[in-house]
Amino acid sequence: MTDSTPRFSWRSIILPVYLPTLVFSLGEGAMIPIVPLVATERGASLALAGLIAAMLMVGELAGDLPAGWLVARIGERNAMIGAAMLAVIGVLIAIVSPTLPALAIGVFLLGLATAVFGLARHAFLTSYVPVRTRARALSTLGGVFRAGWAVGPFVAAAIIASTGSSESVFWVLVGACFAVIGVLVLLPDPERVFGAARLAREASAASAATATDASGAPLTAGEAEAAAESSPSVFRAIRENRGVLARIGTGVGLLAAVRVSRTVVLPLWSVSIGMPAEQAALVIGISGTIDFALFYASGQIMDRFGRLWSAIPGLLGMAVGHIALAFTHDLPSNALWFTVIAVWLGLANGVTSGIIMTLGADLAPKQNPAPFLGAFRMIGDTGGAGAPLMIAAVTSIASIMAANVAVGVLGLVGAAMLWRWIPRYVPHRRR
Repeated sequence: MTDSTPRFSWRSIILPVYLPTLVFSLGEGAMIPIVPLVATERGASLALAGLIAAMLMVGELAGDLPAGWLVARIGERNAMIGAAMLAVIGVLIAIVSPTLPALAIGVFLLGLATAVFGLARHAFLTSYVPVRTRARALSTLGGVFRAGWAVGPFVAAAIIASTGSSESVFWVLVGACFAVIGVLVLLPDPERVFGAARLAREASAASAATATDASGAPLTAGEAEAAAESSPSVFRAIRENRGVLARIGTGVGLLAAVRVSRTVVLPLWSVSIGMPAEQAALVIGISGTIDFALFYASGQIMDRFGRLWSAIPGLLGMAVGHIALAFTHDLPSNALWFTVIAVWLGLANGVTSGIIMTLGADLAPKQNPAPFLGAFRMIGDTGGAGAPLMIAAVTSIASIMAANVAVGVLGLVGAAMLWRWIPRYVPHRRR
């Protein structure tokens, strides 16, 4: 940043970053848990309803790489506005056409919008927030997102109770998206002052001004513009950073898989041991609350002691928790063990809050981070999407106990990889 650029302050990112995130995630948190219910009301089986709900993650995976290109091209704010509009289109498709294909298409479009929206926020904080406070800013972003998802289901429950219709909850996301658009349009555009796209354009302009052809002669204005236009390439970012993506990226993918596994395993385990649904919901809710409460502490740990002190204890804790849970299924006190380990998993997962976004920000090129972040986030999302499939496959072939052990082994492998590669690529510098 130049001398004329205002210094970073926490207050400066509350409205342009955290407020739209909270509103958007609240709308998603209200709608997404209702999708399986709406699907069954439209005649879907349980398996098909689960598949339709999974279209959200499929959309995110499909949108990660295009999102990196789009944010680099049009900027963070424009990308978030476009994502909100795409989400509205998806919801309206699901509402107007009361069919299962329309619902699946709507959820898929919402996944695409989520990928663009998330990457735009990530790229903005990567370029604007100083390194000394980066982890806290990104962990807070994750905490705000979780807060929206925590409040959303209560809003959905109140609307269903008052209207008697599950589909009426979809309008919450429509209203949330229009609120996001209003906030982004009315506020001054922070991307013009601080954003990653601005930095990328400045870098492109600077390189174009001094660019030469193979003979050393200066490029014409048209040739320089064409060279600048080709810079925000996702595939170029993948090619130039293939080493770090293969090493730390794989470790991050395993971390994402273990984190998602907790949300799949705990409900299945409670059913397997015959725990009453209300008790299981209470235990899982306590685990989630502990997870949410640690988001800022995780950022403090990363900023003060380094990224390893969040990634390794969290991954090892989740790995040990899953493996330990596998040996409690047939114990007389299995419900008590379930409660203790669920709380432990919430604690371990909370310690890793924001680590994936922070590592992505640390590794991304400073002038144009969006294409790299698109590839990096796709690897993490692939791990998160693959975890439920692996759990289902191992459970069907062997048992839920074996699935827990498999998740634990993945956690140990991921911890070993991050222990090996984080110090090389993201060395900690004492403040």
